[in-house]
Amino acid sequence: MDADHVPSEITSVLLTESQIQERLAEIAAQVDTDYAGRDLLLVGVLKGATLVMADFVRHMKSHVHMDWMAVSSYGSGTQSSGVVRILKDLDTDIAGRHVLVVEDILDTGLTLSWLLKNLGSRGVASVEVFALLRKPEAVKVPVSPRYVGFDIPNVFVVGYGLDYNERYRNLREICVLDPWVYGG
Repeated sequence: MDADHVPSEITSVLLTESQIQERLAEIAAQVDTDYAGRDLLLVGVLKGATLVMADFVRHMKSHVHMDWMAVSSYGSGTQSSGVVRILKDLDTDIAGRHVLVVEDILDTGLTLSWLLKNLGSRGVASVEVFALLRKPEAVKVPVSPRYVGFDIPNVFVVGYGLDYNERYRNLREICVLDPWVYGG
């Protein structure tokens, strides 16, 4: 689905599909280089990182393993509550593994900071983060992702896996959602 299908709900297209794919290819090439010869496990954070992970791994040239976690600190709102719950844990034992967390967006940092501590406590060889989007102005807890796709302004975005009330995930672009949609 394109933003043209919901024009009254979108104020602007922040990133096009081609911009996203180009950046994913660049980061995939860097990860291939950085992790050459290592057994890399990508951990996608559900549900938002689904499309990021799918396209990201297709740009990679090396073999990787994938697993998924679902954590939540949002509920159905637009701001993180700061209380993190594991909704789906990993199926893989990560002790001694090199882990790269794949995130759709780094917003306040509250959820990601908690997740990194949790994964770090499991005896990993290393744990790093790839966040497709980062909102530098929104950060409350410092988190330093190793790879960042794009820094964006502190606006509510949807598309390419990002949602509001489970809608808009299938937009091909990353778009700014009109505040009237979520009562902002």
